[in-house]
Amino acid sequence: MAGPLLQAWGLGAALRSRAALRPLGLLAPPCRELAGPGSGEAALEENPFYGKYRHKIQELRRSSPDVFESRMEKRNEVKKQPVGYSNQGEFIRCMEEKAEGLGTKTSKGGFTKDKTLDSILNVEMVKEKSAEEIKEIWNQYFSAKDTVYAVIPAEKFDLIWKRAQKCPSFLYALPRKEGYEFFVGQWSGTELHFTSLINIQTQGETAPSQLVLYHYPELQKEKGIVLMTAEMDSKFLVVHEAQCLANQVQLFYATDRSRTYELVETFNHRSSEFKYMSVIAELEQSGLGRELRPGQVSDKS
Repeated sequence: MAGPLLQAWGLGAALRSRAALRPLGLLAPPCRELAGPGSGEAALEENPFYGKYRHKIQELRRSSPDVFESRMEKRNEVKKQPVGYSNQGEFIRCMEEKAEGLGTKTSKGGFTKDKTLDSILNVEMVKEKSAEEIKEIWNQYFSAKDTVYAVIPAEKFDLIWKRAQKCPSFLYALPRKEGYEFFVGQWSGTELHFTSLINIQTQGETAPSQLVLYHYPELQKEKGIVLMTAEMDSKFLVVHEAQCLANQVQLFYATDRSRTYELVETFNHRSSEFKYMSVIAELEQSGLGRELRPGQVSDKS
């Protein structure tokens, strides 16, 4: 079953009929406590998330030892910076190169390249239906699938989209039992690609996406809604983890709190001032992802 719904984006009850649907074709420095002491590969292995990426890291070391060593040296330079702060210049350059490649590379890891709304939904048929009916059809279809999905109000997506044009990338923190694993979200058109920090540290601009959110604005003007669904690499993420990352897009890009959105602006335009511990503080204050932290008691009823 799908993960928890994005209530603030108006996911509602489901419709029985699926006649309008077509078959689906199927990052920033870490906290010092996660990085661990030491340098080089030995320190990297102390990262609690190293096990998930061991194969790719070892493959890079075998195939391109010079590249591997260079990235380890850059990682050590990051660790010498003051706790909580990050010099993001080199990192953002890497993400810009990755963004350029997103539009030209062949899809990797089972992701659908150029995934269109028409491949999921009979757009012409649903144009005769109301926004509420389309929402119910969308929710019914995806409710039985292990994926993330939402129906976003047009004005909410307008805000997200305008901000994404000015600030196309951001750091997201995924709660783990051991602490937090960092992911970077990079916009490429209306697709939002997420890649883990450790993947970017070891593979640079070639790091593959592990989650892609697909936004479809085709019905935005006429129906006042934007449809969203996702694909993820199940070797690295489960639905509830992907849902937590998707929820954070609303938290940071659709917020009315200037202080919260200022973190996104700082990450993109004043990188030397970026303080990644502020991301964790905002996440903890919001309560998102508490279910991903075993043993943590929620203070919400």
